[in-house]
Formats: sequence, structure tokens, C-alpha cells
Amino acid sequence: MNAIAKITDADHRDSLLARQRAAFLRDGAPTLAYRRADLAKLKQALIGHRAALEAAVACDFGHRARQETAIMEVFGVVAGIDYLSKNLRRFMRPERRHVSLLMQFGRAWIEYQPVGVVGVIAPWNYPVQLSLMPLVTAIAAGNRVMLKPSKLTPATNDVLASMLAELFTEEQVALVNGDGSAFSALPFDHLVFTGSTAVGRAVMKAASENLVPVTLELGGKSPTIIAKGSVHDRTVSDIVWGKLLSGGQTCIAPDYALVHESEINAFVDSYDRLVKAAYPDGPTSEDYTSIVNDRQYGTLIDLIEDARAHGAQIIEVGHRPGDAARRPHTLAPTIVLGVTDEMKIAHEEIFGPILPIFPYRDIDEAIAYVNARPRPLALYYFGGDDADRRKVLDRTTSGNVTVNGTIMHVAQDDLPFGGVGASGIGAYHGVEGFRRLSHAKGIYEQGRWNTVKLFHPPYGKLTERILNVMLR
Repeated sequence: MNAIAKITDADHRDSLLARQRAAFLRDGAPTLAYRRADLAKLKQALIGHRAALEAAVACDFGHRARQETAIMEVFGVVAGIDYLSKNLRRFMRPERRHVSLLMQFGRAWIEYQPVGVVGVIAPWNYPVQLSLMPLVTAIAAGNRVMLKPSKLTPATNDVLASMLAELFTEEQVALVNGDGSAFSALPFDHLVFTGSTAVGRAVMKAASENLVPVTLELGGKSPTIIAKGSVHDRTVSDIVWGKLLSGGQTCIAPDYALVHESEINAFVDSYDRLVKAAYPDGPTSEDYTSIVNDRQYGTLIDLIEDARAHGAQIIEVGHRPGDAARRPHTLAPTIVLGVTDEMKIAHEEIFGPILPIFPYRDIDEAIAYVNARPRPLALYYFGGDDADRRKVLDRTTSGNVTVNGTIMHVAQDDLPFGGVGASGIGAYHGVEGFRRLSHAKGIYEQGRWNTVKLFHPPYGKLTERILNVMLR
């Protein structure tokens, strides 16, 4: 097989796109068996390269536990492949649609066909999962793919390039390095981008020049609302896990917590104790992830110092937080109290192990706080199955919700995963993902008896009678 392309030159990118589109037009839509075979060999290759991918991600981050990469990246993609393979026949099956009364002798249906060539721009924070899940979905939908991973994860990119080169020709799947803005300006048939809201705007603007439809998986400040009386170890343990997973560098991590004003101290105490239990060696624990690079580390320090300068209380939690200085670009788990609107941390997505806590007096105040801000990618609620929970679900809008837990809605393969408003457009999990990267072609077949001929000219009294009946 040909090597997967690692291309930066614009002419070569254009040439590659043209070759992929020509191959798509030449070969047509792949069969169910062909798609399943591609998914199966990708699954086996992913399992076979697991150790190399775990080592590469750890290298790119400076430190990340191999188990964390296996759970959140390798396993997530394997589960997604299994789900798509199992359900692909049903997804591809034509759908009958209703035929209007006047045309009862005809029939109508939808066929889902691949759109053609899908561009994928992946971020650095989950470089395996967020590169391969859009790729897997595109393959399941019958498309060809050009993948541009983040330049911040070169070691992981090398392993992915080598792995994909073993499986596909570059006419089917190509890994492309280089400039993201130039890549997003290519005339794809669909473009999937995962990253920040600010960059997402630029990607959408570039894609619009060629009228390329986009799926944008962005982010924002995902809130966690804890109902009064629900601050206990089971709740806080899930928040610790969701917040500190991959050092807080997760697009759906709990960004901030809304806690009843009477339970702030209890929450802080429980959070500190459970961080100590999760990371017994403090921020140098083997299971604690460092920040991806010095630039991102500096951004987080700036958020903390800006909050401190405006009067916030900064609380480092867990064992020996000062030990973070012993590991490059590592930040100790941190709580911030007394956050006000003039602080950057109140508005910017944190993307690190920093948890601001906001007090509220009643559930309406918590809901109002969330609704006064851009719609988040995720929302978390901890509490009973009562009127307050129903209020939160009914009166807030977010990409997805996990109740009495964090993160795990993304692991439900039968749910769509995507944002709303500033947190994104479209989804690429579940049947919604398959359909997002397919064209739903509506087809009508005229029956033997064509009653529409009653409306053909020349128009007469019969036409008028029928119209009068239909438009009463």
C-alpha cells in the first residue's frame, strides 16, 4: 500500500483532494461488507498499536498515565467501531416515507449515500480519540478522509500515520500535516473540526467560501450544578474524576461548580480529601497528567494570578501541591472561591485542573447563572429525581447532560455527541453521526396511475373542483 501522506505543500493538498474525489467517483459507495471490513482492520490495528500510542501520548504531554489513554482514547474508539459495525446495516437501509394523498399510487423513500471526501481537523487534548472517531464515522458512512491532527502532538501523529499507512491507500485515508487555516479552506464535501470556539469561527468562515458543510465540536464552560443536600463523597468523587481526568484538558470537563451557599465548605473539604485519595503522591503521582506544554501551562497560571489579583481565594488541594514544580508544566489541583465577573476565569474556558466554585441560594438562581452565559457543550447535575432536576433539564440548553455523574454521556455510543450555539454544530456519534456524514437523498417513484395529471394543463372545471375540495 502507499504510505499515508504527510503533506504541507498547498499544491499537494489540492492534488490529494482531487485524487480522493476522483477515486470516490470511480469506485462509488462501498458496500456494507467493505465498510465493515475496513472498520474491523482499523480496530485490530488500534489494539495492536495500543502500547505505541500510549507511549506517544505520554511523550507529547510530558506525562500521562497509559491507563488513562487506554480508557479514554483506545477503548473509546474500539467501542465506537463495535457499535457502528453492529448497526451499520440498519443505518444504511433505505427508509420509506409518507406519500401525499394525491399521489398514493407512487412511493417515496430516502437512501443514505456518502457525501464524498470528509476533512477532519483534530485537536491535541485527545489526539487518538478525536482523530479516529470522526474518521471511523466517515468510513462507516462510506466516505474518504483527509485527517489533519494537531501539530502539538507530533509523537502521536507519527504513530497514527504509520498505523493508517498499513491499512489504507492515501486515496482512501490521508494524514496531512501543515497549516490548519489552509486545510479548512479546501473544498471538501464535509469538514469536521474539534477545538476552541474562537478557532471554530475561523474554520467555519474559511469553509463557507466553498459552501462546505461543517460539524464543529467546540467547548465552552460546562457547568456542574449540585443540588442542596447532594454534597457527599459519591458526588464529589465523580467531580474530581471528571475535572482532573487528563489534567483537566477535556472539552467536556466540569468547568465550574454551582454549590448551595450553605455547603461550600463541605464541598471544599470533600474535594481535597478525595483528590488526596485519587493521587496519593500529589501532582507527581503516576496517574496525574501534566499540562501539554509550557504555553498552555502559562495560560492557566495567568488565569489563577488574574483571579488572585481581583480578590479571589486560591486553594491548592491534595497531597503536597508544591511538588508540582518538580515535574515540567504540571499544575496542582486548585479550587477558586470568590470569583467575580471581572476575572478572566469567569469567562474563559479553563482547560486545566482549576475548579471555580460559585454559591447559589436556590435552583432558579443556579439556572439563571448558566443561562446568562453561552450554551455549554456539557452540563452536569447532581441531585434526586425531583422538581429541581426537572427544572434544570427543561430550562437549560447544552450539548449533552450527565445526571449524577460526569463525562460518561460521551461513552454512550447510541447518543449523539455535539454542541449547541457557541459550543458547536452537529454531532458525529450514534445514528446522528452516520447521517451527518451522509447525504439523505429523497426519491419518489411515480406509480402506474398518475393522478397528478389532473393538474396538467389545459386547466378546466375538474381542476377547479379538485382545488376547491383540497383547499377548503
